[in-house]
Amino acid sequence: MGAFALKQFRTNRNLLFWSLHAAGWAAYGVTQYFGALLYEKPASYARVIAASAMAGFVLSMPMRYIYQRLWNRPPRVMILGVLATCYVTALALRIVINLSYKTFVEPDWQARTLFELFGGALSTTYLLLCWSVLYFGIKFYESQRKQEEAMLKAVALAQEAQLKMLRYQLNPHFLFNTLNAISTLILDNQNRKANQAVTRLSDFLRYTLDQDPMKKVTLRQELEALDLYLGTERLRFAERLRLEYGIEDCAMNALVPSLLLQPLIENSLKYAVSSREQGGMVRIEGRTREGWLELAVVDDGPGLREGAPAGERRGVGLRNTSERLSVLYGGNCRFSVANASPGLRVEMALPLELADEPAEVQPGRAMLISAVPRSARA
Repeated sequence: MGAFALKQFRTNRNLLFWSLHAAGWAAYGVTQYFGALLYEKPASYARVIAASAMAGFVLSMPMRYIYQRLWNRPPRVMILGVLATCYVTALALRIVINLSYKTFVEPDWQARTLFELFGGALSTTYLLLCWSVLYFGIKFYESQRKQEEAMLKAVALAQEAQLKMLRYQLNPHFLFNTLNAISTLILDNQNRKANQAVTRLSDFLRYTLDQDPMKKVTLRQELEALDLYLGTERLRFAERLRLEYGIEDCAMNALVPSLLLQPLIENSLKYAVSSREQGGMVRIEGRTREGWLELAVVDDGPGLREGAPAGERRGVGLRNTSERLSVLYGGNCRFSVANASPGLRVEMALPLELADEPAEVQPGRAMLISAVPRSARA
């Protein structure tokens, strides 16, 4: 409740102004009262102080609206406007102060000249200049804060647009490969497999359309979604595709960006399975270590070409995944690609975030699953 009230106070500009305005003139009255006690002023002088504080509260109110008009003016116009406003307001305030002094303290006092009636206007001008400095200081701070909020919002929108672009760039890439595979099945008169591939493709595309690129899912959900994709690829490659999972149970409840692994698997299938008659192996690993979720996709394909630069990326999937992680996590993540002798190993380390509902598993255990028939493993 207190935090909510503070937020309302900071965001409501009218409430902020009137609260500070009243507090400032109240502080002026208190300091003047203690000053009167120090200099042993008569008790009636307290009425002069009260009248001065109330008059200052009322007479300085129009300064806010004048300053709002001066805010976007050139510096010279603003400075001259502030000085003129403070001096005119100080003259009016001195009339109230001097007349109050005559009424409550020295009824016999008479102003012999107009100058005496405005006596002390210079010191009051200094007081109002302090009021003006505080007003413009707070206004400048609020303006800077709004600009920073607008900039952060713009950066967030730009990051979201970039993430969506990277994600949606992958969908046509995957779709073309799958449609080509289905076309091959039809040409080979494997109509049943082609129909199953279309059904699985439909399920996977429906999942991708339902998922927001900004959303994070648990690793368990990510693997379930990946199985929809791999369903079409199993029909395409059959026993040529060997899949292994080495995932610690305690990592299953960690959060990852949705469809993070699919482009990496697609890349491995392209280079380690599709391009070789004997097929190949793809392994997915996951574990948690000291506040990090460490993931890896390993294949036994040709790896990076010999003599290639260390930063070479094999396929659009790796490049887009690296860029996506950079946008989402900044420098607070790791992504590396290296030869695995044989094959390629893609490793990622993300800040460990756990879903609200704990996974029903025993920490520390690892599961190992192979997607090929038992006879093919021997």
